Amino acid sequence: MKTIDLSTASVRELNQALHDQVHNVIDAEWRVTHSNGKHNLAVGVNQAVSIDIEGHAGYYCAGMNQQATITVHGNVGVGCAENMMSGVVRVKGSASQAAGATAHGGLLVIEGDAGARCGISMKGIDIVVGGSIGHMSCFMGQAGRLVVCGDAGDALGDSLYETHIYVRGSVESLGSDCVEKEMRAEHLQELQGLLDVAGFAHKAAEFKRYGSARQLYNFKVDNASAY
Repeated sequence: MKTIDLSTASVRELNQALHDQVHNVIDAEWRVTHSNGKHNLAVGVNQAVSIDIEGHAGYYCAGMNQQATITVHGNVGVGCAENMMSGVVRVKGSASQAAGATAHGGLLVIEGDAGARCGISMKGIDIVVGGSIGHMSCFMGQAGRLVVCGDAGDALGDSLYETHIYVRGSVESLGSDCVEKEMRAEHLQELQGLLDVAGFAHKAAEFKRYGSARQLYNFKVDNASAY
């Protein structure tokens, strides 16, 4: 296992060492110590390596991840796993705003709570949150699945497209064009698979499903005065 101590090494040195693995994986397992909430940890990784960050991380941790499995043993700041393409990011603590923003693929697991705008403009990522999420989560969500084992804040799923949203607790309010939908057998199966892979013991039948009413897809002349 390769260990990088951020009390002596810089974040730039860490990320460069990880990027150097792209063409020739020398170290498949990495350990990052003394993270101390530093920003931009393990960004742009593009190799099937395992990275354990022992401590809290700041902004944009694991951003643009491809293939790597990244575990943060603490909390993370704004934009964790933003624009992720593949791989797995697991946060043992809680996440600040915009977790998984614009991400195209992969799995983001947040064992604690997530702040506002979780999954904003998500484009194919799967996000599983063990706790609750803040307001405007999944705003303009285009594709992927968002699972919330706790409660959801105001304006959930505002202006979303085809993202599947599952919430176990209460929803403070639904955003524009977001509605509660029937939970069919295929959705129960889909959700249970996500819960299992994320490591949560909840049953899919405990959740409600939310999605797009598809009323904002096309321009309607009757609404022209609102623009």
